[in-house]
Amino acid sequence: MILLSGLIFIFLGKPGRCLEEGGGFIFNGDVRHFAVANDSVYVSTDDRLYQLNHDLTLVRSLTQRGILKEDKQENAFNFYRVSGKDEWNATFSVNVLLPCGVTDNGCGYCEVLDLADISKVRYSEPYLVGPVNKYSASVAFLVERSSTNETYILTAIQQDGSPKPKCSSGSEAVYLHNTNNKQQGGIFSFSDASTPLFKSKGDVSFVDGFQISSIIYLFANVPSENEDNKVRLIWLEGKTNKALTMKSLRGASLDISDLGGKGSRLLASSVVPGGPSVLWSGVFSVDGGQVNTELVMFDISPDLTLKKEDPDFCSAPKCDGINVKAKTLKPKKTLFRQNYMTSVLAVTHKSWMVFFVGTGDGQLFKLAVDNNYHTTCPKVLYRANDDHKVFPKIHLDEVDHKHLYVAFQNQMKRVPVSKCSTYETLQDCWSAQDPYCVWCGSNRCTFEEECPDSDWLSIPEDYQQKMVSYTVTKDATDQITLKIQTHLTVGQKSLSNFGCQISSSFNELCSRESAPPQFPQCTCILSNSALPTEGLDVTIRIRLGKIDLLEQLKLMDCSDIRGPATSDLCKRCLDAGCDWSQDVCSWATAELNKYNVCQMKMNISKPEISSITPSIVSFYGKNHALLTGHNLNDVTRVRIQADMDCTPRESPVWNNTGVNLTFHIPSADSKGVVKVCVVLPDGSCHGNTKITYRSSPSCTAVTPSSSWMSGNRKITLTGSHLEFVEGVIHSHAMGDVRLPRNSNSQNLIYDTPAAENTKGTFTSNVFLKIANETLTCSTSITYHPDPEFISYTSTRSRNDVHMITVKKMADKLEMTPAELTVWGIQDEKHYLCNMEAKSTHNETDVFICEIQSTSDTEFQHLLIKYGDKTVGLGPPSLLHQVLLTLRILLIPCVTVALVIICWWQKKLTAEMNKL
Repeated sequence: MILLSGLIFIFLGKPGRCLEEGGGFIFNGDVRHFAVANDSVYVSTDDRLYQLNHDLTLVRSLTQRGILKEDKQENAFNFYRVSGKDEWNATFSVNVLLPCGVTDNGCGYCEVLDLADISKVRYSEPYLVGPVNKYSASVAFLVERSSTNETYILTAIQQDGSPKPKCSSGSEAVYLHNTNNKQQGGIFSFSDASTPLFKSKGDVSFVDGFQISSIIYLFANVPSENEDNKVRLIWLEGKTNKALTMKSLRGASLDISDLGGKGSRLLASSVVPGGPSVLWSGVFSVDGGQVNTELVMFDISPDLTLKKEDPDFCSAPKCDGINVKAKTLKPKKTLFRQNYMTSVLAVTHKSWMVFFVGTGDGQLFKLAVDNNYHTTCPKVLYRANDDHKVFPKIHLDEVDHKHLYVAFQNQMKRVPVSKCSTYETLQDCWSAQDPYCVWCGSNRCTFEEECPDSDWLSIPEDYQQKMVSYTVTKDATDQITLKIQTHLTVGQKSLSNFGCQISSSFNELCSRESAPPQFPQCTCILSNSALPTEGLDVTIRIRLGKIDLLEQLKLMDCSDIRGPATSDLCKRCLDAGCDWSQDVCSWATAELNKYNVCQMKMNISKPEISSITPSIVSFYGKNHALLTGHNLNDVTRVRIQADMDCTPRESPVWNNTGVNLTFHIPSADSKGVVKVCVVLPDGSCHGNTKITYRSSPSCTAVTPSSSWMSGNRKITLTGSHLEFVEGVIHSHAMGDVRLPRNSNSQNLIYDTPAAENTKGTFTSNVFLKIANETLTCSTSITYHPDPEFISYTSTRSRNDVHMITVKKMADKLEMTPAELTVWGIQDEKHYLCNMEAKSTHNETDVFICEIQSTSDTEFQHLLIKYGDKTVGLGPPSLLHQVLLTLRILLIPCVTVALVIICWWQKKLTAEMNKL
């Protein structure tokens, strides 16, 4: 598509922190741009540039610093980066994919780096190429002019009415810059014999661009105060000079209003490689926001018969007076609906188109589309526990074609394009509907190139629901024919060794008139024209190289399948290879797979759903959810299905009262909104409400970080999505699930369990209980012995207030006044002591509280409660006070004695050395 384009995408951030387990690299800042080349991955942050190996191990990194060189090298460019400050030795940030950036006063600076070693600067110059604002919606990439074998830098710059800097080269929306000094005007210049012009009539935000053959494609959002946003496509032809290229512009509007997309905006795009027509996929915001998004496919093949005019762009000194209407393109297919989509990458594999879609809540979806634009079930390829959005660009590893490079805020992941090895059976491997996966003769699901001797099979070139289907037909002579159809693509070795074996309890099931098997079909003409009323069990063994397929079916006389017209009877009819028409099962006349005809209208009171509690859960689901509504008596299960998802999940129900019922919300592969309906015994599903799946809970901090041995200390966990936590578990007491006292998204309060071992100090790990999952928390709790209270004193003030001072041995519990409840006991009456303050001195913690009392009598003792434990404390005896004083003073005395001994020993040693 573009020479070197993969070498200059970059990010925004700080020096890389580490190589993350599982093929990822974490940065200290957010992603700006990145690029994937044959040998390296290049990453840019606000202040650093990184060169990584394909496995994301660090090769080298350098600070973005501009160093101006006087010598201009001819044709020595390999890599471009940009500046962000005035001073040549100041740090700078990368603004565009290719060469240049912007300084504080709006001026630019460009460098050409060596791809093999990015620390080597080939050439540098103070020159503005690209946008003035590093966060602007602009596009930059390399284009080639095949007639002269020259390469240029195309920059499409956001136009928003902002004033241009004093050093700006012009006010055009699109520029073509030179890439070397042999081109007219020198490196980075955009002028040749005549200045190329490409202006916009108003505001415009560019989203994407690329080149295919001699045609350049640009995509932009054109907002308007009086009208809804327009999504525009511009075609440019690569002419003999830059001016003619700019003047060749033609435009079209991408309209998805038929899909409810009035005022839609383009968020990300990717062209589908190969094919005679130019297929292109775009992520559109249907309502102009960020939530309701759709992946839509267009045919954007250029129409060079259009006039070289456009209502929003022009190639003249002034755009005034041009009033034309743009051609409108309608979508070929809506491929995927998912909230918060942010990015897309389209690739082709064999006859399939494969789309990788990133979302704003940290998910990477994969879906395959056949030549008839039928979409397979979307699969979650990667799911982040947090909600960091996927970077707008996703890149394929062009060396092995088996990995994707995906950026999430401050980290990059290298994600496999497929999870073939996770499918353990032939049926699972085929049912995954993954064009990358084949079932190998060595009985494993893997990539085709990893399967030796071409002994493999995989999904066919078009979407099919079953690996093996069959039909049963009966002609005018009552001859019954069984046709078995395999829906497979096979390797050469498997194809050359194809066979069918059809057997039953009949001595000879198939007559000799049956045709020999020929891939992909086997035919059996039954030797007996009558079938038993109870049906005939048939075993079909299909051989493909070393791979055997075994299918069991029951042949029925189609006219014997009768009864009330229900969905189950209809499916039973089709499963037998018969035809269902006008609520009657009959002999088939052709191959059938139309299970949608089995959607029946039942003459009963339809169930209605009023609410589901809870309706927002983590992707681990929720046990014991409550569904309320009307006419629920006959409901047998609850069905949960995502939009465009062909694999719904169902949960049985219990405690059904007719107006409410209980069920488990199952776990989900992805985050997002799903639809819920209730299923009746006939298989029909009614009602339409929603459940939202969100990220998994996580905890990042704990306060306090310790507990006393007797437990029940109030702990606050801090993290994200903590409202989904159903219980907290400690590693020393896994059977004791502590229910949250209170929780919200960021905080959860619970009480610690007690420790069986009351001696010594130990650390207990913390786990979170969500539905049927137990998640490890990144925090732990240290257990210390229970606090030891020493004594108290009571002083009466003038206002009938008793000042109570409670002394406790200092420890590592860091107990706060709020964690103590103290009562003064007088004549068996309890007087609450209001806690005031805490201080620590002489290895003692001192708590001060006040008791309102009109009595002059001193309190006989105190009751002190912490957690669920209550202890009594009486006034200390004289002996106790003496022992306490010695205990407190003992440590400093011993320390002084040791110091004196050490000093005396050193002095004696020195005198001995003199002798």
